[in-house]
Amino acid sequence: MSNKKLTTSAGAPVPNNQKSLTAGKRGPVLLQDYQLIEKLAHQNRERIPERVVHAKGWGALGTFTVTNDITKYTQAKIFSQVGKKTEMLARFSTVAGESGAADTERDVRGFSLKFYTEEGNWDMVGNNTPVFFVRDGWKFPDFIRTQKRHPKTNLRSPEAMWDFWSQVPESLHQVTILMSDRGIPTTPMHMNGYGSHTYSFWNHDEERFWVKFHFKTQQGHEFYTNEEAADIIGKTREKYQEELFGAIEEGNFPKWKMMVQVMPEQDAEKTPYNPFDVTKVWPHGDYPLIEVGEVELNKNPDNYYQYVENAAYSPSNKVPGIGFSLDKMLQARVFSYADAHRYRLGTHYEALPANAPKSEVNHYHKDGPMRFFDNNSDNPDAYYEPNTKNGPTEVPSVEEPPLSINGDINRYEDQDQIGDFKQVGDLFRLFDEDQKERLFQNIALAIDGVSDHIVERQLKHFYAADPAYGAGVENAIREHKVSNPDPNSNVIPSEVQ
Repeated sequence: MSNKKLTTSAGAPVPNNQKSLTAGKRGPVLLQDYQLIEKLAHQNRERIPERVVHAKGWGALGTFTVTNDITKYTQAKIFSQVGKKTEMLARFSTVAGESGAADTERDVRGFSLKFYTEEGNWDMVGNNTPVFFVRDGWKFPDFIRTQKRHPKTNLRSPEAMWDFWSQVPESLHQVTILMSDRGIPTTPMHMNGYGSHTYSFWNHDEERFWVKFHFKTQQGHEFYTNEEAADIIGKTREKYQEELFGAIEEGNFPKWKMMVQVMPEQDAEKTPYNPFDVTKVWPHGDYPLIEVGEVELNKNPDNYYQYVENAAYSPSNKVPGIGFSLDKMLQARVFSYADAHRYRLGTHYEALPANAPKSEVNHYHKDGPMRFFDNNSDNPDAYYEPNTKNGPTEVPSVEEPPLSINGDINRYEDQDQIGDFKQVGDLFRLFDEDQKERLFQNIALAIDGVSDHIVERQLKHFYAADPAYGAGVENAIREHKVSNPDPNSNVIPSEVQ
């Protein structure tokens, strides 16, 4: 028997939590039963809007430990000394599926880390892939629509996906990774994470460096084939949550090595590829991985909703020593992510426990929905800035050094010296024969039923990356059509050049 008294949200004791107040034995229910109204009204509001993307997610708390000195590149205090530990919160997710989607569907996985540093929160909002489908935020809403449900059928549309991809050649790099073995990791622990975008470091001498973040799994890479994933989904839709939660409860704490690639600022003018293009990678031979530290997830939140569902990550959360770059997709995300959280969670979303910094917070944001924390009642006269009322003031010492830009305002063509296909071909040629064959079959299955003119256009991209890539996919599609004939479809041309 509990010693705690059941109360309303206003603290009044609840005399009966089993039956409504009625006029007479058989009703009707009285509107004055305010405790019933509160119970029903709260239930209607228990679910916040799900994320437009990355709706299904799994997360855990942990620590980041510095293992190597990189202070010559950045003044960020999180990296200030070897052995330093910082608390953090991780969230992994699928991109396209809704909150009830199966965990083991073929999809890109979100890989987001929130570091509670002494200078405020630093959010690393990435994926399990080093590249993305598009390089310009202008295309992002259109791309996401192709991953969601068709407005008439309310079904996922392969036609829309491949129609978009076939007309946006820059997507081929990410599509190749998605359709490869790494398209369905077995658990969140068995995949890498990447910042994907190009960010910047600056040190105490105000020297700037471009940087890419990598998080290498220490559990090894494991993946499911389409057939294995389908079998898993038939048994459980919650495989990732079961695996991640269970591993941490058992003390098998998953770990990742944080690594960085560092490029001197002036090198960006010399590379044959655009180093700020998120559809491209930096060759490791030119910019090798440098070890930084270790991420360890070692605690399951006591309340999933509070720490995983309410977790709000945004690349706009950065700290002195870490900055942005000329990456157009990153520039768009700096706005769109924080704005999504203001809409979904509310004006003061960063005061929620999952998002609240461990460091001191002082600002002049006032009032509004969710102002459940102090509204500067200890110094009410300091409600504007500048003031002479002892309010918080700016900190010039953390100003980022100037970022050099040039050129006319225009909508520029994005193509660089290497184009959209070279790195895709390089990746394809790294696969062994079995990996290539699975890639061909995965694409053939995913593109099944798509209009022939779209298939032909997409095949040209595969051929442009590598003739063997194109031929392998074309043969797999042809074999799939023979095994699964469609009377409404034309035969694919024997050659697509």
